[in-house]
Amino acid sequence: MIKTAAYYEKRSDNRVICHLCPFNCRLKENQLGICKSRYNRGGELVTDNYGELVTLAVDPIEKKPLYHFFPGTDILSTGPNSCNFQCKNCQNWTISQKKTETFFVSPEKLLETAKNHNSLGVAFTYTEPLMWFEYIMDCAPLLRKAGLKTVLVTNGFINPGPLDELLPFIDAVNIDLKSMRPEFYRKICKGKLEPVLDNLRTIATSLTHLEITNLIIPGLNDSETDISDLVEFVVSLSDMIPLHFSAYFPNYQMKTIATPPEALLKALEIARCRLKYVYLGNVALKDVTNTCCPRCGQLLVRRSGYHTTVVGLEKGLCRQCGYNTGIVQ
Repeated sequence: MIKTAAYYEKRSDNRVICHLCPFNCRLKENQLGICKSRYNRGGELVTDNYGELVTLAVDPIEKKPLYHFFPGTDILSTGPNSCNFQCKNCQNWTISQKKTETFFVSPEKLLETAKNHNSLGVAFTYTEPLMWFEYIMDCAPLLRKAGLKTVLVTNGFINPGPLDELLPFIDAVNIDLKSMRPEFYRKICKGKLEPVLDNLRTIATSLTHLEITNLIIPGLNDSETDISDLVEFVVSLSDMIPLHFSAYFPNYQMKTIATPPEALLKALEIARCRLKYVYLGNVALKDVTNTCCPRCGQLLVRRSGYHTTVVGLEKGLCRQCGYNTGIVQ
């Protein structure tokens, strides 16, 4: 469905400038933006992906990954055929980096579907949901009015104005902080680091629940300095923010060897010295996904794959010592 886009500027030469994300694409007639879903039509910026879904599925909330937001629940998940990054290692490149078949679901129908599946709400994920700005801004208020949650899994690359408008309607977000090196973002993602850091600072001071994921790629962002710098940035936001280190596997344009377990365990060791909650994903290792109380060590949430059992937690508090874990239930 084609819809007039938000956040753009008209130019006298019939060009438009999109101000949704920091690329601020300048587009001539019929030219697509970097996201491949917003374009200039007759001097107006339009989006052709409104309500156009690449998939619709019910996932465990832990799959996002969100470990501290209603653990053990399921959430309806969907995403657009769009992304404003061009990551060489993209695992969903067939739906993010090229045009593919979609199907239309109105905001009202998406809400109805979430209700029918007894879902926690809707997670906008898989590709880059921020490029679905207009659709999410129509869906999120409906979900909230119905008592359901809105979740984003995103690269965090959006301009401050759109973020400020969107954030009050978002209950939880997981941002993929790919590296603390600007050159990594430029070479691997064709993106920029600083806007992501700025947006993380904004989200960390909001009412939106925040978790962070870092995909560890051998030889690119896996050194002790890389990990330490990333951890120190997360600590500067809050040592309570859950940090997920995830294993990389060769995909799309990147053939680098898969992340060895030793690299993940080293990252875990470094991060646990400074952060209260650190997890490993995409890897079969023991005791790297459970949640324990930072004060008394009590097991709070047991995880095996995507099977989750809450065992020592009540209304966000440790049952044994009463510690406020920050986990949303």
